[in-house]
Amino acid sequence: MDSGRIAHGRKPDIPVIRPRPSDKKQQIHEVGVKSLELSKVIRLLEDPLTANMKERHLFVLNKLLKRSQMGFLLKELTDVSKILNICAEKGADHPEYVPFLCQALHICRLPFLKEKTSDELSYAQDVVEFLSHMGCLMRMSDAEVRQQTLESVKCFYSCVAPKPLIDGTDRLSKPKPRTFPSGNQLSRLSPRLHPTSPGYRLQLLERSDLAQTLLLSLAALENQPTIKLQLLQTLQILSSSSHMNCALIVNARGAETICLHMNEPDPSGQVLFRSSEILWNLLETGSEEVTAQLSSMECVTSLKEAFLHMLTTGSRHSDLQLRNDLLVITTLVAENPKSLLIESLFAKQLVVLATFPELKSHSPLVCNLKLSYDNEDLKMKKLLFNLLVLMSKDFAALQLYKEERVMLALLTLAKPPAASSGSPGWTSAQREELQLQALATVCTLAPLMLDDYTSHQGNASLLLLLDHCVAQDAFFGQSDGCHNAGGSGSTKAQMRHCVRVLRSVLSLGVDSVNQDFCDQGTINQFLGIVMQMEASPDEEDAVTLEIKSDIQLILSALCENDMHRKELFGSDGVEMAIHFLEKGCDKFYSGLGHNRLLLSTVDCVRSCIVGCYTTEDYFLAKKGACLLLDLLSSSPRCVHCNVLANLLELCDNPNTASHILSWRDAGGQTAPRVLLQLWRDEEEELKVSRNLHGGIADPHKPILRPHQQADPQRPFAANIQSAAILELSENLRIKIYSIVSKLGYQGLPGLSRKDDVTLSVVRRYLDFKVGEVWNEIRRELEQDCVRPTTPDEEALSAICKEAEDTAMRVAAEQESILQRWEEEDTREEELVYTEIKSHWKQRELMAESWDSYVSKTSNYEILKEIKAKREKYIESSRPKERHQEAAVHPQEHFVGQVVSVERTGAQGPAGVKVTLARAPLKVAGRDPAGATSQDPEYFSTVSVKD
Repeated sequence: MDSGRIAHGRKPDIPVIRPRPSDKKQQIHEVGVKSLELSKVIRLLEDPLTANMKERHLFVLNKLLKRSQMGFLLKELTDVSKILNICAEKGADHPEYVPFLCQALHICRLPFLKEKTSDELSYAQDVVEFLSHMGCLMRMSDAEVRQQTLESVKCFYSCVAPKPLIDGTDRLSKPKPRTFPSGNQLSRLSPRLHPTSPGYRLQLLERSDLAQTLLLSLAALENQPTIKLQLLQTLQILSSSSHMNCALIVNARGAETICLHMNEPDPSGQVLFRSSEILWNLLETGSEEVTAQLSSMECVTSLKEAFLHMLTTGSRHSDLQLRNDLLVITTLVAENPKSLLIESLFAKQLVVLATFPELKSHSPLVCNLKLSYDNEDLKMKKLLFNLLVLMSKDFAALQLYKEERVMLALLTLAKPPAASSGSPGWTSAQREELQLQALATVCTLAPLMLDDYTSHQGNASLLLLLDHCVAQDAFFGQSDGCHNAGGSGSTKAQMRHCVRVLRSVLSLGVDSVNQDFCDQGTINQFLGIVMQMEASPDEEDAVTLEIKSDIQLILSALCENDMHRKELFGSDGVEMAIHFLEKGCDKFYSGLGHNRLLLSTVDCVRSCIVGCYTTEDYFLAKKGACLLLDLLSSSPRCVHCNVLANLLELCDNPNTASHILSWRDAGGQTAPRVLLQLWRDEEEELKVSRNLHGGIADPHKPILRPHQQADPQRPFAANIQSAAILELSENLRIKIYSIVSKLGYQGLPGLSRKDDVTLSVVRRYLDFKVGEVWNEIRRELEQDCVRPTTPDEEALSAICKEAEDTAMRVAAEQESILQRWEEEDTREEELVYTEIKSHWKQRELMAESWDSYVSKTSNYEILKEIKAKREKYIESSRPKERHQEAAVHPQEHFVGQVVSVERTGAQGPAGVKVTLARAPLKVAGRDPAGATSQDPEYFSTVSVKD
């Protein structure tokens, strides 16, 4: 045994890493000897007979370090881990083992060595366990061991790219010369050894318990501030490099642990900064578990102490940044509804700070507080406003806002510069940015604190700002904040937020607030603002369109249920609505907000015009109904419901029907035809069963949708509407039915065959819907195993049977309509054929006439014959000579005169008898006495006939 030891001691180095012959069997033997040697080292350290031989232990361990100076082999890591654990246990009582541990940890900074490419996969689990055991060395109280452990872990990340490895690919930077052994060194040791990639070790580190172990060791470092700082730096690297490391730290309640230890005494002043960075990395993972851990009373109190410490003592730029970082973490914690910000009194101090310096306070927090009014203070102020919005979900926070007069401070910032009396420390650009942030905050808080809003004259303050924005000499737009998007260099940003606040308040429908708003003449003012913006030569952008649509929504909220305000809306409002309706929906999908503007215009027509006869008549006179129909025929399907609702309500006006019936679209279609086409499109969308001509295909289900047939009928509670009733609000058929009913079903212009068939269904829609509801009642009773009484059963059966009979009659009517249209088509076809026949006959006559003309001019004999026929015809047409007596008696002329008229009782002209008398006229050269001596001669009575 001794000779074996001597032989072992004389070996200058490990045989495996020394150049040997390339014989394969010899290499396998050397590897076996190497493994055997590590097992002997472990036996030497653990064997009770040799446990106290420290000199021998140290000698062997030093030899082990010497042969592993280029890194540990992957297949040796299990034995190396055992050796390190044994030495750590012995090092607690024998400090002589500590240098070995430090040197071994120093070697761990180097990449592990592999003999084959497959070794990385084969020994992956050994590497994971080795890294986990490395973290366990932090349990030793020796500062040098702890430092070397942390330095080794940090060195893992010193030779890779900043981004963590997520997939299996290696994203590595060029290794540092001091980190990896050179190729010449490895080739001298063994041509088979190659370093593993640094990314390989990082991937396996994420599967180990190293991050959790390091975190748990934080509590044991209270007396070693230097090591504690290095540990925080290591945890910062781990949390910033991988989401999996963050998950491991969070699972060990790392957020809570870090937060509770970040306020401990720190001579370097870096612990709080490192702790905040770690918390920030953990929160960036988006885990709700992090905010849940930080929401405890202890963590909130720790955050409060850290923030107040940096608020009162921080003066450097880095201190102010750290203060804002802590405020951001607090903001993320405030998003958790279970956070204890209010119970810890942290919220009260934050609210007091949010009102400073706009309001004076006796709180000791702000009595001696001085702001530098730089960008960091501006960020803190904006973060505090954002925190007010987040905490407003809690009713207790709203009570706190009232006590600290938050609304007054916000409205003070919202005033125009000329009317503002705030702190002069902010620059004009900073003040504008704070003003926009304050307006955004008021937009959320005003509906929740309406009493404070009205008591501090919120409407007046906002209208004052709005007037200032509209004025020609007003200039804003110096801010570059997020709330100034789209309004740089103009007042659009202020106007947008101001109108937003007013919309959020007035949409609540509180009569006192709305009346106070209207009493200041805001309806006409808003109409003027909209038309002034519309007349501006600037191109429309998203901000401008949003302002216009919000103003229209405000007007809708004010005028919806008040007739007097609709009258105040008047002709100017109608002109505004007509102007936007004339624009149509060509830019509906522009992405700038034209769709929202169009919908708000349609809603404005319903709320501000419909219901007041004076504005309705003016709207109709301006072709408003025709514009709505134009919009209906060209707009997307999502707009049809609102447009049809407006048309339906307008139909209550007796003048509307004539406008609708006289309307024609660009293709010449009439309004009834467009409505019926929408009906067919709606039924096609609902997949209602129809035949080829649009008629009823199944009389048992004339208007039922397929999914209503497929879904099992569930029993409904008394306060829940059934599917048949809910269906009325989900599609357009009920609105189309109501409009067509008001227009009438007879004499509708421009209908086609398919329209007549559809019209027969529309006419009976209400009957079909009633039958559908009764069928639902019947099925529900059957599912509930409820049998109606005999009279009720008979009545129910009769109602359902009548609904089916109605559907069958409508189907028969549709067949007759189709037959009538076919007959009409046949008649039109016959007329067409008759017209064609007449046309060809005319062409034949023209051809014969032309042939006759040609023959006359080309053949003299034919011309003589035609001339003889013409002379004979002329001669025959002359009057014959009269009787000889007629030549003797001079010609006399008479004038008739009605003597009497009698009626015989017969119908028409045959029942009238007229008696005429005639008198001769004097002829030139005749004796006048002869004419007067004659008696008047009466015609016989004649009957006037057809």
